[in-house]
Amino acid sequence: MSSLSLAVRDSNTMLRRNLLHARRYPSLTLNLLLTPIVLLLLFVYVFGDVMSAGMGGGGGADRSAYIAYVVPGILMMTIGGTVVGTAVSVSNDMTEGIIARFRTMAIHRGSVLIGHVAGSVLQCIASVVLVGAVAVAIGFRSTNATALEWLAALGLLALVALALTWIAVGMGMISPNAEAASNNALPLVVLPLISSAFVPVEAMPGWFQPIAEYQPFTPAIETLRGLLLGTEIGYNGWLAVAWCLALSALGYTWSKSTFNRDPK
Repeated sequence: MSSLSLAVRDSNTMLRRNLLHARRYPSLTLNLLLTPIVLLLLFVYVFGDVMSAGMGGGGGADRSAYIAYVVPGILMMTIGGTVVGTAVSVSNDMTEGIIARFRTMAIHRGSVLIGHVAGSVLQCIASVVLVGAVAVAIGFRSTNATALEWLAALGLLALVALALTWIAVGMGMISPNAEAASNNALPLVVLPLISSAFVPVEAMPGWFQPIAEYQPFTPAIETLRGLLLGTEIGYNGWLAVAWCLALSALGYTWSKSTFNRDPK
């Protein structure tokens, strides 16, 4: 069997293993998934009128407009929350000895990481679809987006999921236990809160605007808004892709070097 066939076979096996774990222990995924749904309902039904009135500048409240504004940010936050479960899963594998056993088996070494990454991306897409369905149920509409723009939006979400998953895998591999992995991955949940997910960057204090504008989530959120709602994308599209590629390369290099390091 060629090395490529071996890598594909072993990666597929590891992917099935991780999906089975997610199915047998769904509590972590559900807990992480509830956070963006609760935030979506909270900001739409509790703060929606106030937030939309403040953003409009004319004093009129338009909850439907705020639903359209906030949903892309919530979708990105869903990805950030879902990959926290990946960090915890990788940490469990590292601390419970299964990785040590995999090192001694005649399997493709990279398949262990590929299985985690592929499984996480699939879970992220499923979570985004579920949260998106909730958003549609409460009034989100994207009537102007073409089929090509929908495909581009899905591709962007998958690219963000891939980039954040590689970072989460690295965080999980260096964590001594599952609790530490969850804490280490917390920035992936916090960063969307200080982005343009809930209010425009222009509405933030001047000293805080650079922090919100030049972090990874803001350009990705603004690009997703442009694809789904027809707003101006500008340089955000290229910036979002650049962030994703840079984070993917960083996470891949970090994870691979940690995995190949001799165990203590």
